[in-house]
Amino acid sequence: MTRIAIIGGGISGLAAAFALEGHRRDGAEVEYVLFESSPRLGGVLRTEHIDGCIVEAAPDSYLTEKPWATDLARELGLDGQLISSNDANRKTYILTRGRLVELPDGLMFMVPTKILPTGLSPLFSLKTKLRMTQELFHPRRAAEQDESVASFVERHYGAEMVDRLADPLLSGIYGGEAATLSVRAVLPRFAEMERTHGSLGRAMLAARKKTSSAATKPAPPIFTSLRNGMQSMADTLVSRLTGTLLTNAFVQALQPQAGGWLVSAGMQSDQFDSVILALPAPAAAQVLRLASADLAAELAAIRYSSSITVGIGYDGDVRRSLPPGFGFLVPRSEGKRLLAATFVHNKFPHRAPDDRALLRCFFAGANAENVWPLADDQIVGIVRNELQQILGLRAAPLFARVYKWKSAMAQYGVGHLDRLDRIQRLCQPLTGLALAGNAYRGIGVPDCIRSGREAAEQAVKT
Repeated sequence: MTRIAIIGGGISGLAAAFALEGHRRDGAEVEYVLFESSPRLGGVLRTEHIDGCIVEAAPDSYLTEKPWATDLARELGLDGQLISSNDANRKTYILTRGRLVELPDGLMFMVPTKILPTGLSPLFSLKTKLRMTQELFHPRRAAEQDESVASFVERHYGAEMVDRLADPLLSGIYGGEAATLSVRAVLPRFAEMERTHGSLGRAMLAARKKTSSAATKPAPPIFTSLRNGMQSMADTLVSRLTGTLLTNAFVQALQPQAGGWLVSAGMQSDQFDSVILALPAPAAAQVLRLASADLAAELAAIRYSSSITVGIGYDGDVRRSLPPGFGFLVPRSEGKRLLAATFVHNKFPHRAPDDRALLRCFFAGANAENVWPLADDQIVGIVRNELQQILGLRAAPLFARVYKWKSAMAQYGVGHLDRLDRIQRLCQPLTGLALAGNAYRGIGVPDCIRSGREAAEQAVKT
């Protein structure tokens, strides 16, 4: 019988456990124990039902193009729960000089593919529009070393593009800043486009032409979620697991021993053949400090940022007064503390009754740290004040919930992929150790699921 310890009960650890269940169903002699230090399983997947609204505490959806979350949902029998974003009404606004400006049509992430809408947009200055035209002649370049997203984008489009688009977009995804995030880790397709085409615009147009000529069915929705909320995926996973699931079980240390691992949790220690470590990198570093000081140091060097999400509900009058679309992003240069707000009732119509407006407001990075010490009602006060400044929204909310996530979002800094290579080399002598989670090759729910399943395969083969 192969005994496997899973350290961490977030979506990565749960996905690993479910993969091990598959091996058991196929006849493999595998047993596992999952250790979770908090009182609940599921990590940041947390959903509340308030006043008829489905309020997400952390991720509200995932990118459809990454298949691992949808595949898992279908394995769990949640096909009927899958819902798509309302892309027919998708508009995103950028706060620019105090007013909301719609992203122009044909702008793919930050690459313009249609000249006229971008040229007429008040989002960019004439200087930046000229840079967009010149970018079409950008020479090919094979990057010899990593660089920040800000440096990469500025080389192609100038500093204004970094401020108005690249930084706000990445803040909403990673909770980090374009000046510190690695282009090779965060935007690998863009680095490859520069290598093969030089111009990002030319590369995007070529890819679009190829896709449109081969397309025989409508494009899939950009985002997918679950009708009853993202937590339903974690809850369903837990209900399908037959191994030992321990909550309030804090693992202090892992020590390699002959043919296996000693897991020390509280006053108890237990022997396992393999360990799946599905913790944030700093926590993983702590439990591995006795096993490998060098590996622990590399893991500890992966930075994390904190985030705060505020779910806030209003009545039907507010819903009718809000602009159409998915919401807005706020460049740091605008001097606000909010980084983004989503009009959830537009993005996913199933999330709120027709007579309710549901907004999801977001702080991250330094902005989150600045408001972190404040009481919840003070944070809601900041949200209301900035929504009034940005949207003219003066009405009192029907409800508001504040969700704080300390050091929850991994930051893929410049040199991140090189660090992953070093981590992989340092793991090789530690037979039976597999790493999973958002610290490595993707922070979204699908990437965490993929990492958990790959770790389970590695642990079984040990």
